[in-house]
Amino acid sequence: MPRPGQVKSSGVDRFSDRIALGVLTRAFPPELIDEVVAECGRVEQRTRLLPARVVVYFVLAMCLFFGQGYEEVARLLVQGLEREGRWVKAWRVPTTAAIGRARLRLGPEPLRALFARVCRPVAVARTQGAWYRRWRLVAVDGTVFDVPDTVANAQFFGRPGTSRGQGRSAYPQARVAALAECGTHAVFAAEVGPLKVHETVLAQRLFPALTKGMLVLADRGFCGLDLWRAAKAGGADLLWRVRSVVVLPVLEALPDGSYLSEIVAARDNYRRADPERVRVIEYALGPRGGDGTVYRLITTLLDPDQAPAEELAALYAQRWEIENTLDEIKNHQGVPGLVLRSRHPRGVEQEIFAFLLVHHALRDLMHRAALQAGHDPDRISFTRTLRVVRRHVTGQAALSPLATGPVHRPESA
Repeated sequence: MPRPGQVKSSGVDRFSDRIALGVLTRAFPPELIDEVVAECGRVEQRTRLLPARVVVYFVLAMCLFFGQGYEEVARLLVQGLEREGRWVKAWRVPTTAAIGRARLRLGPEPLRALFARVCRPVAVARTQGAWYRRWRLVAVDGTVFDVPDTVANAQFFGRPGTSRGQGRSAYPQARVAALAECGTHAVFAAEVGPLKVHETVLAQRLFPALTKGMLVLADRGFCGLDLWRAAKAGGADLLWRVRSVVVLPVLEALPDGSYLSEIVAARDNYRRADPERVRVIEYALGPRGGDGTVYRLITTLLDPDQAPAEELAALYAQRWEIENTLDEIKNHQGVPGLVLRSRHPRGVEQEIFAFLLVHHALRDLMHRAALQAGHDPDRISFTRTLRVVRRHVTGQAALSPLATGPVHRPESA
């Protein structure tokens, strides 16, 4: 195993041309990496120990093997070459400091561009659990990532307050909003920002990814007329929970127990001059006849024959799939109590998009396996898949027999 700074014997091709990391290079072929690197202006003017393509794969591997040191991740990129005796000319295992500088040179832009190119909903018409009638089920939600306590991170991201100690959290936090496909857990849109930027503000930047044929689920924290109109502007339908204090007048009772109503902006609460027509479904969870929690959902699906109230009430539980998705990323692909390793805001954004890219590659792999077996993707263990992929990468790093072909695109629904 090479040590940091150790030079290996020369070969006939470049190290960056030989890297293959199993599922990662299938999902993100070298040709695509080179395209986004060029688009973002990160092509090197001189030969480097860590060219941009290698750094992109390194950052992805770093988020697949979270918790491993920089140099250990670098070894994973080259150990297959060592076994085969095919080291490239004068390539050496870089030091931690060299890797850190290479990450700063790369920046977050190539990872963000790669995410925009590759990360799409993956369910096809025969994917089990991904559809309600003719609608693709997706959900929107937000979360936060703890980041290292550096001056740069604290100034850019900010930190939450606390009632204990010095009245502030131990770590600054980056806020993330995401759209995920409920049936496959594939995250297909995401935004990163400081903690002070509310998740609804970040979510509004995601809504151009919503299209006709999607049914978007959201919790009560996302309700608001402006947000509602932005989310449905691209033709998507919505099913959102609303707070109990929202005034929803009964305009017309419907046969399935739901009713037509209207929502207005908070600034228009009294005049109600610019209302938006919605359908309301109310139901309670808990023992029959007891004091169960009352849920109020509003939807753009105004016709109860198209979407009966009882079905929509049961369907809303699918919103929890995005909670499970975020848990997979933070607590399984990462570790419980995850703190990212990047000490600078641009590195934090780079790392978050790398986490999302690796998760999408894993979930796409699980979806294809589920299709072949005729199963619901939910029946396949994310944790077990993660372990298998890690073993696969470790065993085939740098010389994967898997061909690097075009980016997988889902069948049309």
